[in-house]
Amino acid sequence: MILKFLRLFKIIRVTLRYGIDEIAISGLKVPRTARLIETLLFWRDLSAPRGERLRKALEDLGPIFVKLGQVLSTRRDLMPPDIADELAKLQDRVPSFDPDLAIAQITKSLGAHPDTLFASFERVPVASASIAQVHFATLKDGREVAVKVLRPGMKETIDKDVALMQVAAGWLEALWADGKRLKAKEVVGEFDKYLHDELDLMREAANGSQLRRNFQNSDLLLVPEMYWDYCSSSVIVMERMNGIPISQIDKLQAAGVDLAKLSRDGVTIFFTQIFRDGFFHADMHPGNILVSTDPATFGRYIALDFGIVGTLNDFDKDYLSQNFLAFFQRDYKRVAEAHIESGWAPKDTRVDELEAAVRACCEPIFDRPLKDISFGQVLLRLFQTSRRFNVEVQPQLVLLQKTLLNIEGLGRQLDPELDLWKTAKPYLERWMNEQVGWRGLIDKLKAEAPRYSHIFPQLPRLAHQALSRAGEQNNSNEMLAALLSEQRSTNTLLKVIIYFGGGLFAGVIAAQLLLHFYFIG
Repeated sequence: MILKFLRLFKIIRVTLRYGIDEIAISGLKVPRTARLIETLLFWRDLSAPRGERLRKALEDLGPIFVKLGQVLSTRRDLMPPDIADELAKLQDRVPSFDPDLAIAQITKSLGAHPDTLFASFERVPVASASIAQVHFATLKDGREVAVKVLRPGMKETIDKDVALMQVAAGWLEALWADGKRLKAKEVVGEFDKYLHDELDLMREAANGSQLRRNFQNSDLLLVPEMYWDYCSSSVIVMERMNGIPISQIDKLQAAGVDLAKLSRDGVTIFFTQIFRDGFFHADMHPGNILVSTDPATFGRYIALDFGIVGTLNDFDKDYLSQNFLAFFQRDYKRVAEAHIESGWAPKDTRVDELEAAVRACCEPIFDRPLKDISFGQVLLRLFQTSRRFNVEVQPQLVLLQKTLLNIEGLGRQLDPELDLWKTAKPYLERWMNEQVGWRGLIDKLKAEAPRYSHIFPQLPRLAHQALSRAGEQNNSNEMLAALLSEQRSTNTLLKVIIYFGGGLFAGVIAAQLLLHFYFIG
């Protein structure tokens, strides 16, 4: 309890130091409270931009809050652009933990000491992040590997900090006018799930294995092999990859790498993941990408760290391709219709109003040469326009937009003349052809062929059963009709008997009364 209180005190102190409260002051639902806070904290220097102050505060609060900032930077549908841009600069600058703790974690998870498991194990880590750190090792058969070890005690730390974030999110929604729109509690809940997913390294290993399989025969991307006999939820062992970090452009040029081709290849890889596989690496920042210098694979991308991946179904891919193509054909009405048809915009949304809003934010883009148009910015403008019309932005598309911005920025850093549209257009057109044209029909028939092979031999029996049931149904219908006819006849006869009997009874009574009065009279 004392530790929790001290942690809360530190959060409040850092918040006041960097003026994070000032970001929300202008939107407080109680203006007098806002003025009081400004008066009491007059001594602070808040001259730095609000996004920069927020970034520094999160860095001071530690790795969990840094991760929160990274997640918030992807929610450009919720965050103001200046804050999202600044949070995108956050990196995991986390000191490594004691190698003895890593060795203990490996021993506990894999059931043997690293000296027993490996021919050699480097105690000094080569990389360290907020969730895990990496050591190099060599298997007994001589294969070089990278060993990723989860930080000890991460689950408890995450649970405590997320609980405090939930409290802060409740205050934010209660006090800030924009708190409800920013969905603070929802964002913290999403962050909680994201962190706990990352705590399971087996999930990351499975993601990497899937991506490797998707690009098994590709000459564009290399993905390390996972050694499953050495993997658990807190330790994974994978093939060691050697290359130059993609951010070190001088070294790439000195090695003779064709940067223009590398730039185009990056775009090709991304759109292949989207429109062919529907499964994409969603954390492709420069720290997770190397370029191979091995003669056999020279110039290929190397992907690392598969804790965050995105998936798209056929509906998502169709939505994206239609929107991208409609944007670049300036068919804003089709963009509006696609949003309403998808159910992401309310059904009562007027197409002409949404069309006008999309036109207003996107038309200025086309005043520049096509190669200068930013895919990421187009998607970002789409999200910003969506807010006004209560469009529900899907989480997988937010993740896609964040990844697309990373890829686009990286591509243009490698080659400022990169024409992203020219590179991506063939994939969009191919996807539409596969979905709508004859090729798409043939592919779908091929995909369904195994099911048809089981169904076709059963068709005669199924047809006979259907006809038998129909015959039984017809017989039942005839019997029911006969019963109804018989019932109607019976009802008619009963009516006659009742009317006749009633009349006879009434006549007898009347005769008795007449005779009675006659003899008495």
